[in-house]
Amino acid sequence: MRSHDVVVLGLGAMGSAAVHHLARRGASVLGIDRHAPPHTLGSTHGRTRITREAYYEHPSFVPLVRRAGECWAALEREWGTPLFARTGGLMIGDAEGALVAGALRAAREHVVPHELLDAAELRRRFPAYRPPEAQVALFEPGAGVLFPEACVTAQLTLAARHGAVLWTDTVASGWRVEGDGVLVETSRGAVHAARLVLAAGPWLPALLEGHGGPRSTRGRPGVDPEWGPSRVGVDAPNSLPLIVERQLSHWFQPRARPETLAPERCPLALWEHAPGRLFAAFPDFGDGVKCGGHHGGEATDPELVDRVVHAGETAAARAQLERLLPDAAGALREERVCLYTNTPDASFVIDHLPHEPPVLVASVCSGHGFKFSSAVGEALADLATGAAPRVELGAFGIGRFS
Repeated sequence: MRSHDVVVLGLGAMGSAAVHHLARRGASVLGIDRHAPPHTLGSTHGRTRITREAYYEHPSFVPLVRRAGECWAALEREWGTPLFARTGGLMIGDAEGALVAGALRAAREHVVPHELLDAAELRRRFPAYRPPEAQVALFEPGAGVLFPEACVTAQLTLAARHGAVLWTDTVASGWRVEGDGVLVETSRGAVHAARLVLAAGPWLPALLEGHGGPRSTRGRPGVDPEWGPSRVGVDAPNSLPLIVERQLSHWFQPRARPETLAPERCPLALWEHAPGRLFAAFPDFGDGVKCGGHHGGEATDPELVDRVVHAGETAAARAQLERLLPDAAGALREERVCLYTNTPDASFVIDHLPHEPPVLVASVCSGHGFKFSSAVGEALADLATGAAPRVELGAFGIGRFS
């Protein structure tokens, strides 16, 4: 039977970063994915992902995103091809709303360069945008986008160069702790490791089934409609309350003034168009203007999800784009289904399973985790090899759900 220091299940954002950091340190690492990353069936795709420091969710995320920025820069140097583009970022909404007020709090607490713009100044500086007259924007000039497929490709390619073994199109059917290690059953046979990292995103509930975390209960009678996929067995030792959520991305061809939608003239934007309701828009990198809502999708399962984007969903995205970036709302170029894996507090999980400590859980990103993944991969490598993580992880523990 093959044996490794670490087996990583899932090679998307967090998993690819983990195998890269582990392999660079000389660990014997096996990475396994049921598909062939980068692919479009999970969470890590869409060609662009936002990275920002004026973090409206909570100021405590800022040190982690700053470490991630350092890790992305190091990866870009090692890879030799750009993985990040600085576009600036706009947080648009009511001055007292969660988005603008939260971003301002984080920016002030961590001295993130920023400006506050009223609607008129926003339109003057960035003429593609047409925000409601009463709204304001926090502009963060250092924000930008990461290219997720390129990042995953870089991490996996470099991990292999450093000696990592990668099994793609390989299904992990189960695992169990044996002694002070873990046995993993796969479609290529069984493997043993001193440590197992579960970084499988929307497939994580299935991998935790039988270990205190049930498979999605979507569609079963008597299940709470909001947190149904997770509440069964919530008091079990390793239980994690998770919901997999269907999300959409759309790309539209600019219909007028395309020069105002180019990355050098059009920052990315998050727009709080109603209390707690966010819409994201990206500049045109040559494949159209990408946009989509943030949260609000239906609970699902990666093996059952409706992967067809329906006409009404496209019309709703176009209507929001018409309100914010009207010149961008031309012909539809592309649309995709994406998956979020959410916790009740919309934060992450990065921790050992309490009753099966050789097993680490990560990649529960709640829809905003990609930007952090380079640093999370580093932290997973630390935890798996007994080193002290460079970043504080206490807020991401499993125990908070007990």
